[in-house]
Amino acid sequence: MARAGRMDGSGECSLPEQGSPGSVAGDDIEIVVNVGGVRQVLYGDLLSQYPETRLAELINCLAGGYDTIFSLCDDYDPGKREFYFDRDPDAFKCVIEVYYFGEVHMKKGICPICFKNEMDFWKVDLKFLDDCCKSHLSEKREELEEIARRVQLILDDLGVDAAEGRWRRCQKCVWKFLEKPESSCPARVVAVLSFLLILVSSVVMCMGTIPELQVVDAEGNRVEHPTLENVETACIGWFTLEYLLRLFSSPNKLHFALSFMNIVDVLAILPFYVSLTLTHLGARMMELTNVQQAVQALRIMRVARIFKLARHSSGLQTLTYALKRSFKELGLLLMYLAVGIFVFSALGYTMEQSHPETLFKSIPQSFWWAIITMTTVGYGDIYPKTTLGKLNAAISFLCGVIAIALPIHPIINNFVRYYNKQRVLETAAKHELELMELNSSSTGEGKAGGSRSDLDNLPPEPPGQEAPSWSGRLKLSHSDTFIPLLTEEKHHRTRLQSCK
Repeated sequence: MARAGRMDGSGECSLPEQGSPGSVAGDDIEIVVNVGGVRQVLYGDLLSQYPETRLAELINCLAGGYDTIFSLCDDYDPGKREFYFDRDPDAFKCVIEVYYFGEVHMKKGICPICFKNEMDFWKVDLKFLDDCCKSHLSEKREELEEIARRVQLILDDLGVDAAEGRWRRCQKCVWKFLEKPESSCPARVVAVLSFLLILVSSVVMCMGTIPELQVVDAEGNRVEHPTLENVETACIGWFTLEYLLRLFSSPNKLHFALSFMNIVDVLAILPFYVSLTLTHLGARMMELTNVQQAVQALRIMRVARIFKLARHSSGLQTLTYALKRSFKELGLLLMYLAVGIFVFSALGYTMEQSHPETLFKSIPQSFWWAIITMTTVGYGDIYPKTTLGKLNAAISFLCGVIAIALPIHPIINNFVRYYNKQRVLETAAKHELELMELNSSSTGEGKAGGSRSDLDNLPPEPPGQEAPSWSGRLKLSHSDTFIPLLTEEKHHRTRLQSCK
């Protein structure tokens, strides 16, 4: 049974002494670890519960010599038999909980990715991490993947492969020209032009329904003015050309065709060609009245082109994402309203039956009154006339205000969180590129550090000098962190660096 640790006078955490009640013979192996300046004493019976972890491997590492020791720790003091680790002590306090409680909890304020690296270093499996911490880790991992994806996209835009053919290079240029407005000034002009044409086509669609701007055709029906039709045709021609160029230059055409925004583009231009086909060829196959009804129905689908604005507006994209992430809150809102509508419409119908001129003819008809009352619209076409009915209307109004106001705050939080997250990811991608540029510029420079084999080749210490002249040299430890080398005369650390 694992023994609980104790805190000594110096603030060090240790376990009960050997020979204490409850100790098992052969398991009272004591090891001392110093993690980031925090010294802890652990017993073998505690660590042997998980023999595959790094701390459990320290129990039998002394028999393997210094090579085995230094493959597990950053430094070792033979005098004190103390193992040194240049790791984060706060993360170690969380990781060591697996030996006492069988699970690991990540404290608030610790980077989840860094904590995962700490668990990997101590060879503690992620299955011991609590579920709440795993979700946080997954979220951060997705953020890193998004940053890597953005960096890769930027590198793909900047890089030019000489081995690519002329057609491939031209395809990449067209894709960059149409999909990356920030890549050049002409690309920005094309993006603005596309945005303006979307607005023009939407305005033309609305103006075509004004009776004063319509003309009468040969059959006596009112149709759109020819000038508006020409403007509409020009806009559809631009949208078609833009979609086809983007489709042909897309690196992944299947993913392009199934993308939501590209489906919106198809829905914006498809009704024009279908209605054009029905107008010229449909009369031979169907009656003229049916053709006109089909064309009129297809014209309604032209409203889909307004959604093309989301391609050029990050605010609309953020709003769409916030609503997508707020389905649970929106579902609660609809449930509250549905329950309230059913209850108050039934009460309103019952209370208004005593009035001779009641407007509540049935409960289903009262649904309309409950909807416009709880949503604070109040058209006034149906209203209560009795005292109890008016009281019921007042209560339904208050309940409607409360029901609508409840999910608003989570939706706003999702919007702000996603907007800020996108800004942080964009900044992080730029910083990653800057770091890559700095690393590439310093590739030819010498790297500070050596290996353990350099201990035998170190120059002798000059007389009268306390610290060795090679004290500035660093060695690369097993944990990929740099720590000062120890002299042969001193078997303790003079300065322990924490990874924090």
